[in-house]
Amino acid sequence: MAEYITLEQIDRAAEHIRSKTGYRPEVGIILGSGLGSIAEAVENPDIIPYNEIPDWPVSTVVGHAGRLVIGQLEGKPVMVMQGRVHFYEGYSMQQVTFPVRVMQRLGVQTLIVTNAAGAIHPEFVPGDIMLITDHISLIAMTGNNPLHGANLEEFGERFPDMSQPYDRQLRETARKVAEQAGIDLREGVYIGLSGPSFESPADLRFLRIIGADAVGMSTVPEVIVARHGKTRVLGLSGITNKANLDGSTITTHEEVLEAGKLIGPKMEKIVRGVIGQLP
Repeated sequence: MAEYITLEQIDRAAEHIRSKTGYRPEVGIILGSGLGSIAEAVENPDIIPYNEIPDWPVSTVVGHAGRLVIGQLEGKPVMVMQGRVHFYEGYSMQQVTFPVRVMQRLGVQTLIVTNAAGAIHPEFVPGDIMLITDHISLIAMTGNNPLHGANLEEFGERFPDMSQPYDRQLRETARKVAEQAGIDLREGVYIGLSGPSFESPADLRFLRIIGADAVGMSTVPEVIVARHGKTRVLGLSGITNKANLDGSTITTHEEVLEAGKLIGPKMEKIVRGVIGQLP
């Protein structure tokens, strides 16, 4: 797959998916590290491994199953990515966001994106869920914007607005769902880095100064592409570890996956509750 994607590649992947399922998904869900259990709740699913879809990038990281799960969730047709790919795996930004383009071509109107993130905010602890109110796109600021290259006019304009990347109505619904479920929902700004190395203490102190509450290695590119195509977005971060601002502890991917087991049930309640209230 080339660094830049074409409309023909997007349509080829979309057509393959259409040939494998009778569902016409309205909601797309991207599941982060250790959060794949939500896919198990999908009713009467059609399952498509990523490596069977033309030009679809394949996950190489533990905790990402690498398959599409398409079916019904809370009465709505959904398309769930059980695992994503990342820039640090060697994919270009357009390859990382290719699945979002395909979702848009299939008619997805709402995207729920989840991730595992490290807490920068001093009051956040592992096991928390953070409603993403905004993001800092440090990757895009340093020249790796997923919209780099020829603009795909079929999806959106050359210079898309990013003043409201995360839909206000969806956020309000998530707040109400969390309150009804007795979940203490945190809120804050997510910052996306390229990875794969975790942040140094100096990195984390800098990120806190510029306004980040949680940090991860995904999400922002997918949201930029979603908004370019006018897809509504809800973002949720599962807080899997406490940021190490003084260098006294070590962060591991195993720690992230283990925390995901605790976060998963709460994340599922919120995701299902929001989907159940979509028109």
